[in-house]
This record gives sequence, structure tokens and C-alpha cells, in this order.
Amino acid sequence: MTAKIKDRTNMNLKVITTFNPADNVSEYVRNIAPYDAVSSLTKIMSRTQITHYKLDWNEATVPPSPKVKESLLEYLSSSNGLNWYPPLFSPDLREKLSHYVGLTTDNVVVTNGSDDSLELLMKTFLDPGDRVVTPYPTYAHALLFARSRGANIVKVVYPDVFKADVDKLIASITPRTKMVYLVNPNNPTGAFLNRKDVERVLQHAPNAIVVVDEAYFEFCGETMAGLVEKYENVVVTRTFSKAFALAALRIGYLMAHPNVVTQLKRIYNPKSVNTLAQIAACSALDDLQYYDEYVAEVTRGKQMVADYCAEKGLEFRNTRANYVLIKVPYVLKTVKELEREGIYVRDRSHIPQLRGFFRFNLGTTQQAEEILRRMDKVFHRTGVLKAEDDH
Repeated sequence: MTAKIKDRTNMNLKVITTFNPADNVSEYVRNIAPYDAVSSLTKIMSRTQITHYKLDWNEATVPPSPKVKESLLEYLSSSNGLNWYPPLFSPDLREKLSHYVGLTTDNVVVTNGSDDSLELLMKTFLDPGDRVVTPYPTYAHALLFARSRGANIVKVVYPDVFKADVDKLIASITPRTKMVYLVNPNNPTGAFLNRKDVERVLQHAPNAIVVVDEAYFEFCGETMAGLVEKYENVVVTRTFSKAFALAALRIGYLMAHPNVVTQLKRIYNPKSVNTLAQIAACSALDDLQYYDEYVAEVTRGKQMVADYCAEKGLEFRNTRANYVLIKVPYVLKTVKELEREGIYVRDRSHIPQLRGFFRFNLGTTQQAEEILRRMDKVFHRTGVLKAEDDH
């Protein structure tokens, strides 16, 4: 095809060849559907007359530590640094992180969210045709990054989707496996692999990169970070988006053996993490007590939901993360009605192993009380619960 464009200098019409983006997309991207990023934020902003509970993306339900706001305001009021590129390689944050995780700064790479860590790993280590083994269902965006590299995804479905089966996972690893991707605890099922299990995976995949995604570490409390000193083929990723309440600033990090870090630096962009995110993350690490208290509140909130479901006879799945799952007979109707009440949850029923389940994260116990009050109202309205179900 051709298109005519009028020259702004009033010269004759020019004829140019029309560029068709679809014909020029990488063959490995062409068949990938866009990531299903459905957010409730627009709906929340359109109904400001009620208090909303945004529980669909496993974000924190409270603002970050007051120290974060103080440090950001101080920087913005006293510096003209916004016209400069950020500190390269995030040196101050890497120093604080080395103390937080118990490793050296040579083990730490700061990224623009943990998604950026995952994409960096896959760009560095995956070639077309490589095999990536992962439990399934799991965090879908990571698999999209792998597919965009032309990798083949080997999905391991556990017999009990809520319980990790390390033997089945290992059975799927072959000499052709280039990467193993483990969200630990897994999203959305909560399945967890302990250190012994992860070491078994590492030993059965000596030629593969084993990525342990610890997005929910602060809630879980158990980490594989120490393994990077023992194994060169393990990488642990984390984020400040969950417990640290900095999702809007997009900051995360990975931990790996220095030899792995050296390879990542081939394509790592040292100016990719903005200055405000670096400042905020540093301040968050200066107030761990604030976050410890929040994590404790989340744990109590999850127990409140567990007790409620036990009382009402509802199937409930707890996790070592900040989210839980509830199974109901009318999930689509229930999710829609919860939305009307200002409660936004994530319907997981499209996943065959999670039929009837919706997932949501918890926050403080005060928030949990109000969430349960509204949920109870919806459960009765939709027929999930009947009057005789109340004890």
C-alpha cells in the first residue's frame, strides 16, 4: 500500500511506502497475547464516595513508612537533581541491601521492579528453543518474558496444586533444560519449596539457571538468598512492591553469584532505576520495624479470614504470602457483587486447577474486619451462604 502525505512546505505531494508493524514483529513475539493486566484502579477512581479495598494485585494496603515520604519531600524541596540521570548501579541502595540480605554488594543488582530482574535474566540466558521448567499455574508475566525469547515452557502441574511436589518438578528437568523458574511461595497457589527442596532442584539442574522469585519473602520469612554463595546457578529476585508498599515507584533487586552478575552486566542498564525509587527504598530499609508490624498485621488478618471460613464451612487456602484464596459456588457473580461493595479481588477460576476460587490479599486487622463484614453481606446476597449456614 501507499499513502500520500502533504509536505508542510506546500511542495508537491510525496508518496511513501506504508509500514505495517504486524509484519515486522519478531517471530517469537508474534503469537504472544498481551499480558492480561486487569486493574481495578479506574473503577476505584470513579467511585470516590466509598472506601475501597484494592485486594486484586497483592499490593500493600497501607502507605510506606513515613520516613519514605520525608526523604522524598526533602529531596524534591532541596535538590535540582531531577535533571540528572540517577546514581549509576544504585550504590547507596546496594550497600543497604547487602546488610539486609547478608550478602556483599557484588551479589546484588538493583532493577526497575523485580519484573525487570526477570526480563534481564531471560534476555541474558535464554535462546530460541531453550526449555524453561516451571510449576503451573504461576506468575504469568515471567513466562511471557521467556516466550518472547523463543523459549519453550514446560509446565509442571502438581497433583495437589496447593502443595509443592519436588519429585515431579525434578522429573521434568532434562539436560536440555536451560532455566527453572520458581515463585516461592507460588502465586497464586501458595505452594512452597523449602531450602532442601530447592537444593535438590539445583543439584538436578547443574547446567540451568534456577530463578527463585521471592516477591513475598517478607511475609514468608524463609529465603534462598544464602544459596547464591554455594551455587553459581541460582538467582533470587525480590521486590519493594509488596511488603514495602512501593509498587508505584517500581523497584526490585536480584541476588546472585558475582560470576552471574558479571554476565548480567553485559546488557544491564545502570541508569534504569530512577532516583526517587532509590531514595524511597533506602528509607524503607531504615524503618524495618514499621514493616515488621505490618507483616504481623497481615498474618493476623489472614487468620481472621481462616476462622471466618471455618465457621461458615467455606473452602479456604492460606499461604505464606500476603494473599489467600476462597472457593465459592458462584464465583463470577460473587466477584461482581464484591466489586459493588468496594472489594476488589482476583478471579482465578479460569485456571482449571483453581475452579471456583478467587484470590485476595490482606492488610491490617482493622481492614480485615471491614472486608469480612462486606464479604459476609455479599455471600448471603449471592446465595453462597444461607441463613442456616450461620452459627
